[in-house]
Amino acid sequence: SFMYALVGGLASTVVSVMAGYGFAKYRFRGKRLYFNIVLGALMIPATALVIPTFLLMSRVNMTDTYWAVLLPLLLNPFGVYLMRVYCSESLPDEMIEAARVDGAGEFRTFLTVSLPIMTPASTTVLLLSVVGAWNHFFLPSVVLTHPNLFPITVGLSQWQVRSSAG
Repeated sequence: SFMYALVGGLASTVVSVMAGYGFAKYRFRGKRLYFNIVLGALMIPATALVIPTFLLMSRVNMTDTYWAVLLPLLLNPFGVYLMRVYCSESLPDEMIEAARVDGAGEFRTFLTVSLPIMTPASTTVLLLSVVGAWNHFFLPSVVLTHPNLFPITVGLSQWQVRSSAG
């Protein structure tokens, strides 16, 4: 459970921070369409995606692996939305331009200028992602069959069912 929560939460935060920053600070074709897809994904309940996720994982032979639980945790539409809004409002374009004029590349500008300013929102996304991964129940109970791979929520549920049946 700790592994699922920490690895899934950290990876989800990294993806959300980078995607939110990209949506807020870069111009590219289809930006509005892609962000509307992210907003639309907020309206889909996670339980509605469990069966398609299971079918996808079984097609690529990833059921009953850590990846079957961790890969879906990477996508956090709320985290992307939160980071986009935070970057748009709190990260001045002038600071990014000043770093570029001083010769910093995009990656260095992101790490030394943007990321420190985004720390409060990044921390919020991290906490929400870790708690969400920790409380994840339905997907692991569908894609995992080996008891050693179960997170604690599924393991306790299986244990309770077996102890009450015996």
